[in-house]
Amino acid sequence: MFFGYFKSTLLAVAQILFLAGLGFFLVKKNVLSDVGLDALSKLVVEVTLPVLIFYQLIREFSFTLYPDWWTFPLISVLVNLAGLIAGLLLRRYIHGEQHRDQFLSLMTFQNSGYLPLALIAALLPPEQASPLLTYLFLFLLGFNIVVWSLGVYMLSQEKTRKFELGSLFSPAVIAILLSLVIIFFGLNRFMPEFMFKPLRMIGDCTLPLAMLVVGGSLARVRLAHTDKKAIGLLIAGKLIILPALGLLLVVGRGFPPLLGLLILMQLAVPSATSLSLIVRHYKKEDLLISQGVFFTHVASIITIPIFLSLYFTMVAMK
Repeated sequence: MFFGYFKSTLLAVAQILFLAGLGFFLVKKNVLSDVGLDALSKLVVEVTLPVLIFYQLIREFSFTLYPDWWTFPLISVLVNLAGLIAGLLLRRYIHGEQHRDQFLSLMTFQNSGYLPLALIAALLPPEQASPLLTYLFLFLLGFNIVVWSLGVYMLSQEKTRKFELGSLFSPAVIAILLSLVIIFFGLNRFMPEFMFKPLRMIGDCTLPLAMLVVGGSLARVRLAHTDKKAIGLLIAGKLIILPALGLLLVVGRGFPPLLGLLILMQLAVPSATSLSLIVRHYKKEDLLISQGVFFTHVASIITIPIFLSLYFTMVAMK
């Protein structure tokens, strides 16, 4: 049974990585320039992803159906806390204070949006994918707040830097908050039906465009002077230890299947590509971030199918 799940999961991951590989190829061959990739990334971050989130929540979410909606941002914080604790335990083996800070951020923050979104679409039937997407977008509310506050603090190397409140309100966070407000006041009942089809069409562009951006971003990575020890510890901690502990937790404690799958996915995916954006934005030397993002994505081609296959073998998805 495990090998059957492994084959189907590996094929799903391969389909996702095919899109990422296309983005990688287009950037390496200069078909897609840095300016073009930045524009594509901006399109996804500021338009298609927020529209997808807005559409999904307006159509599928209600406070009656999801009375515990607030637990998902909390779970997001706990997942990041688990990565932070694991990173603190392992960072002592990394040489150099700046290397340690960047290693810690790679352990703490995961590719929480694009890859889980793609995995959900590839692995689950619509009746299971739809509620899990709602879980994911509520989860991202907590993640975006943490990564653009704690993540910036960890990587900026300037502990006295004035906190930028505006950085918390990314387009994705605004889309989530706006959707929740509209639903809370019942305004979604007055939205004309003809609006939803174009919103869905725009939102459906998110997955392929996002994976092109991920692949193109990885093509930019400079791999000279790879810190093999740090990368080895990162892969062991991020892609093996954390998902193994998560698997024991969600199966041992009998979590609801979709919730358990969300938690395991978030613990199993590689380091966040947004960390590279933070380093570039604050003009800090990229000592480990790009290497970590690249190699964890490559290693996850094997580790994600292993842990998801173990979960599907142990848990009956209903």
